[in-house]
Amino acid sequence: MADSKNNSNVSVPIPGFRGGRRNMGPVEKPKNFKNTLKRLWSYFGDERKTIIIIFALIIIDSVVVLLGPYFIGRAIDAMSLKNGKVNFNLLTITIIALTVSYIADAVLTLIQGFLVAGSSQRIVRSMRNNLFLKLQKLPVMFFDTNSHGDIMSRLSNDIDNVSTTISQSAIQLMSGVISIIGSLFMMIILSPILTVASLITVPLVFLLTKSIAKKTGKLFKGQQVELGKLNGHIEETISGIHVVKAFNHEEKTIKEFESINDRLCEVGLKAQIFSGFLMPIMNVINNIGFAAVAGVGGVLAVKGMITVGVIASFLNYSRQFVRPLNNLANVFNTLQSAVAGAERVFEILDQNEELKDEEDAKVLDKAKGNVKFENVYFGYRKDVNILKNINFDAKQGETIALVGPTGAGKTTIVNLLTRFYDVTEGEIFIDGIDVRNYTRDSLRKCFGIVLQDTYLFTGTIKENIKYGNLIASDEKIKLAAKMANAHEFIKRLPNGYDTILSESGSNLSQGQRQLLAIARAILTEPSILILDEATSSVDTRTELKIQEAMLKLMEGRTSFIIAHRLSTIRNANKIMVIDDGRIIEMGNHDELINKKGKYYHMYFNQFKNSEEI
Repeated sequence: MADSKNNSNVSVPIPGFRGGRRNMGPVEKPKNFKNTLKRLWSYFGDERKTIIIIFALIIIDSVVVLLGPYFIGRAIDAMSLKNGKVNFNLLTITIIALTVSYIADAVLTLIQGFLVAGSSQRIVRSMRNNLFLKLQKLPVMFFDTNSHGDIMSRLSNDIDNVSTTISQSAIQLMSGVISIIGSLFMMIILSPILTVASLITVPLVFLLTKSIAKKTGKLFKGQQVELGKLNGHIEETISGIHVVKAFNHEEKTIKEFESINDRLCEVGLKAQIFSGFLMPIMNVINNIGFAAVAGVGGVLAVKGMITVGVIASFLNYSRQFVRPLNNLANVFNTLQSAVAGAERVFEILDQNEELKDEEDAKVLDKAKGNVKFENVYFGYRKDVNILKNINFDAKQGETIALVGPTGAGKTTIVNLLTRFYDVTEGEIFIDGIDVRNYTRDSLRKCFGIVLQDTYLFTGTIKENIKYGNLIASDEKIKLAAKMANAHEFIKRLPNGYDTILSESGSNLSQGQRQLLAIARAILTEPSILILDEATSSVDTRTELKIQEAMLKLMEGRTSFIIAHRLSTIRNANKIMVIDDGRIIEMGNHDELINKKGKYYHMYFNQFKNSEEI
């Protein structure tokens, strides 16, 4: 992954730059339902005009719906005259009015659905944009310590969950409240006694909703967590499918998948079962309420206190009063799932970003490439230092080689130089100024980076090379490919530079991917080069060609080479042997060989069967 054009806004390739994953522990989850819901509501701010229109339509629709039961009652009374005659004029008027109200309700509901769908998608788009923008601003440590699959799950599944809930539940929530108030008002007008009878079930509804929602909230949160783990496992398995097959771990991978999938199934089943309890029990409670209204209404009708039409209207109003209560209970239950997803999104949005540039930060333009480390200490944890008292100078145009055992701190040194991490103690200077006093954008533009693990994006070969310089012409792209000795194999591909690469460039060999990464670095025309085992994945013949191209590229540029193949760094101006986070030896090849220390033994062991020593 040659990411030589990284800046604070483009950090997708950065995770591959790390020396390895470090487990820093889980992210703290301080959110709660009320605060998360309040924060989610803040995203409705840009949709105020649309929400006002929707709210006005809901009020109009609610009034129209409230007229329906009244017209039904009037129609029944028109056919229940004491003299046995039917008032056809009244009946005709009420039937026409009832038909118009039903048609108006359908049209208004359709318009509401259209507006809510558009509004919900814009809100979710805003959330998704904010989350993706946040990911670009997070430090490398966040990606080193969190499953990439879980991050993607939050960006897709959790936000989609919020979208679905908003689009399906927003109208129910607003219309439900208005319908409850309007129905209660009409019920009181028709018969206060029947109103009291119908309200006896309301406390049961609230108690039921509260008890079930408390349980389902935890279950839906657990469901989202397990879904994130499942996505993480799938992402890692697909990305590393060649490794899985090479080690015959298909069965092991399947068992791990089944274990996570079983946990997801278990918590999802519990969540659905508990949420499914709500509606059947609510129906029982509602039927009890209707029976109470019918019984009391019958007694009042016999005594001549109300008409049959009033009872019919009241039963309809009672249903309109209770149904929104059911819907609100169901919406609140569904809302638990959306809030669980929103909470996971907000957890990322609340992560600490990379430190902002100083207000007086300088722009590093056309750096000379003089680098100095002065008393540098660094640790991924405050109590454990990985680098200890690193001191060295690199003059403009010099080649600095970093050698040593795996985990010694070589990659960490260049991570600090590029400010993917900041020092714990000490200072790092480029051209005499602390790197922390430069803007990150200008600092990272001066680097050309070629890594051992090459990362290529889905797209054409031309686009992947151009990633190093987005305004480069086709001629410059081809020139960079020629310098990296990639031009010849590119020409042999079916569509040349327009050949589409699959994810990570898996339809190319490792050596070909490395050549493209080198071409990408060449295109940046950097002041400082960082080569992290840049030739380790190619054959000896290709390595010689790459080294020849690298020598041309390194002319006049400060270069840092991390190498295990010591033959590639014999001509370095300065070789630093890193061990346990310290520089234990420093000098050129001949000096270190004559010293007969750590480097001498490394070199001797690597070439003991060769005449080079």
